[in-house]
Amino acid sequence: MRLLVALVGLAIGFAVRTLAQQTNTPDPQLRQQEVAVDKKFDDAFNNSDAAALATLFTEDAVIVTDTGPVYGRQAIEKWYADLFQKRHPTEHVTVGQNSPQVIGTASNEIWSIGEISVTLQGQNGGPIQLKGYWSTIETREGDAWKKQMLIWKMAPAPAATPSPTTTPSNQ
Repeated sequence: MRLLVALVGLAIGFAVRTLAQQTNTPDPQLRQQEVAVDKKFDDAFNNSDAAALATLFTEDAVIVTDTGPVYGRQAIEKWYADLFQKRHPTEHVTVGQNSPQVIGTASNEIWSIGEISVTLQGQNGGPIQLKGYWSTIETREGDAWKKQMLIWKMAPAPAATPSPTTTPSNQ
């Protein structure tokens, strides 16, 4: 019985030391692969190429937008195509933060988070600069990482500063 307790104690001790040595620092090679995917995403977005964007998603992917979820690669392509007809993006930049991180033990799924900035053409023709945050889960398909879920949230635009010559109306 004492031997069994001693063996269990040793096993727990080794497991705790192994877990304590793990860090949240992403694998440099995995990080490089994620940066390459982000660059493809930025390039396709800046070129208003909905079809190229769609190839970066799995067939059953979902994106969660400010107007609700969009399910499936075909619907995602249509959603981006509609966006690009209304707004013409430039300067789309994705920056990952302390990511990607492996999910599970098979090393074929990762999650990433980061910041995003983009300039869109406004309805009145002037530029609209937006900044926000994103989170994604990606799955390895062959040699490529594909987005299975993308969630983004744009920070609200700063409030307009009133002109010094305007005065509040008395109502």
